[in-house]
Amino acid sequence: MLDRNAIAFVAMVLAVSSASVADAWAWDDTLYPDLKGQWRVIGGPMRFDPGKPWGPGQEAPLTPEYQAIFEANLKAQAVGGQGTTPTYTCLSPGMPRVTNGYGQIEFVVTPDTTHVLVQHIHDDRRIFTDGRTWPANVEPSFLGYSIGKWVDSDRDGRYDQLEVETRHFKGPRAFDSSGIPLHNDNQTVVKERIFLDKSDRDLLHDQVTVTDNALTRPWTVSKRYRREPDRQPFWREVNCAENNNHVEIGKENYMLSADGLLMPTRKDQPAPDLRYFVQSKK
Repeated sequence: MLDRNAIAFVAMVLAVSSASVADAWAWDDTLYPDLKGQWRVIGGPMRFDPGKPWGPGQEAPLTPEYQAIFEANLKAQAVGGQGTTPTYTCLSPGMPRVTNGYGQIEFVVTPDTTHVLVQHIHDDRRIFTDGRTWPANVEPSFLGYSIGKWVDSDRDGRYDQLEVETRHFKGPRAFDSSGIPLHNDNQTVVKERIFLDKSDRDLLHDQVTVTDNALTRPWTVSKRYRREPDRQPFWREVNCAENNNHVEIGKENYMLSADGLLMPTRKDQPAPDLRYFVQSKK
């Protein structure tokens, strides 16, 4: 016969199991939009606004100070430099640049968090949807801290939009590969409205609005992503460090040649300081 302690233990296990089952039943994924599958950005990831040309054609509403920084960056890129785009060293593109859709994208919706997984350089996002408020202390990051809210905009009893706000950044970050800069103070605020197209359920919209002190006004762009028709798509592995031939020494960027030797990236670039190496005597 079971003693009282054993009976109490069994009762506790059954109670915990019942609560877990109840929690599982309480989660109804039919209340949320179907974001399953693999998504790819429409228009390519190289531009922040996919509807406008690269670089100056983006017509970013920059302040005079940051317009000058952007133009200097373009000149640096034109002669082989990297300008204000830091991702060549495998740093995360950060927000809002990750919304440009580098690589294959997957959305994983759970009761408390929506995950945006991207096959690229540390692009994975975590959007908290558990009703939390902004914490008192947040460690800044390239991707920032995101709080979201599911919305039933047409009041049909099902969620159809995810509204997201992201804050608490660190830099350096740029809007896209042309090097459109964000302010060095990292006080960026990014707001998004993510929703499926009502007439095409394989088309996803992300309306992105960026407020930043490098801009004269909030900058809003609309991005679109297309769902891969294959419901069992191939997911490729991306490892930025593999075969990356960029070498950063001090504040200079060099390249490794095909034979593994250090080489310049622009005309008349000085060699790195070799003071800690024994210099051969000629």
